[in-house]
Amino acid sequence: MPTNDAVHEALQTETSARAATRGANSAVAGPFISIIIPALNEEKLIKRTLACFPPELRQRYGMELIVSDGGSSDATPQIAEHHADVVARHTEPRRQTIAEGRNRGAACARGNLLVFINADTVPKNPQEFLRTLRQLAGNASASNRCVAYACPVEIAPEERRLSDRLFHGFFNRYVHFLNLIGLGMGRGECQVIYREAFLTAGGYDNAMVAGEDFDLYKRLRRLGTIGHRAELMVHESPRRFRRYGYLRVLWEWTLNALSVIFSGKAVAKEWEQIR
Repeated sequence: MPTNDAVHEALQTETSARAATRGANSAVAGPFISIIIPALNEEKLIKRTLACFPPELRQRYGMELIVSDGGSSDATPQIAEHHADVVARHTEPRRQTIAEGRNRGAACARGNLLVFINADTVPKNPQEFLRTLRQLAGNASASNRCVAYACPVEIAPEERRLSDRLFHGFFNRYVHFLNLIGLGMGRGECQVIYREAFLTAGGYDNAMVAGEDFDLYKRLRRLGTIGHRAELMVHESPRRFRRYGYLRVLWEWTLNALSVIFSGKAVAKEWEQIR
């Protein structure tokens, strides 16, 4: 398993190479935001997510859109090429972990604020979401700033059930509580991290197939505060909860989190796709 130092070095090296090849024609003035979407066979939903960040909004708020494709066999890469500024593709025969996909996207990024959002997740209010990110990107050099933000998550109103409202209401408060007591946690659907802190922490652990989000935020918390902003609310697809139910999903999340805390690795050997 690669160490955090090895991941950190690889991220810095590849980021420098990307910046050099993109050159002066890609120069950006002021704070800049990189939205990174890891994807694997997401043709049914990724277009909806990408459409939240059209070119005019990207230009207005100073952002780039990166899709990190994990080797999709469907139309995901073609859809991504049509909408994104950058598409990084995994071409090896082995299955890539989502941690690797996120790190690969980060290595392509130029922003001082990195935003990792799942392919089945959309901002509740895209313009408010981007305005807030722009404000946070401008605070990158503040001495008392947070190192990262945990985004609240809900199910979209048109798909929401009472069970969704109860679970996400509880879990969003639980995440906030863990950060208040210093444990460090961010929901994997959407994570907002300052680039400097991401590199210092070593990025996501490539070997983790689950719990990589919890693992990174646990390390980030040692560097500073994890913040919360209501304006960063996102709506995720309920597909996993509909397939397995909230009790099973919560049990799997808990097992993986405890395993990360006590053994430094996840219980899950492979994260099952729900498409």
